[in-house]
Amino acid sequence: MDIDRFKHQHVEILQGIASLRKLAHAGIQENAHNIARQIVALSNIVKLHLAIEDRILYPALQQASNSRLAQMGQAYQDDMKGIANAYIAFSRRWSSAAAVAGQAEQFRIEANSVLKVVHARMQKENTEFYPAIETL
Repeated sequence: MDIDRFKHQHVEILQGIASLRKLAHAGIQENAHNIARQIVALSNIVKLHLAIEDRILYPALQQASNSRLAQMGQAYQDDMKGIANAYIAFSRRWSSAAAVAGQAEQFRIEANSVLKVVHARMQKENTEFYPAIETL
């Protein structure tokens, strides 16, 4: 199964998270406009990635003859629901420069929490899930 598109989107998502981290370290209030803009851009990639996974990847794994991968795919899909919901709520709340600048410390707390989970999930998929799929 060709998963290059998914891997490329992971690179984009991880780069987006790194960009947000740099902007926040340089000053949340000073960079509120760019932070909000980066959140919107990152959200577009994340939403596209999730939609493609749900429409293509997970159904393909369920239809494959490998029951281990089908179970793994189902577990990853189930786990992703909570992560996706948390990220979408985060992105809606912080897609405005005024919100970011007005509540800089709260933004930092939520960004550290939500983006850490998303980052860890991308790494887990890159090191465990995608290599298993590529053996299919």
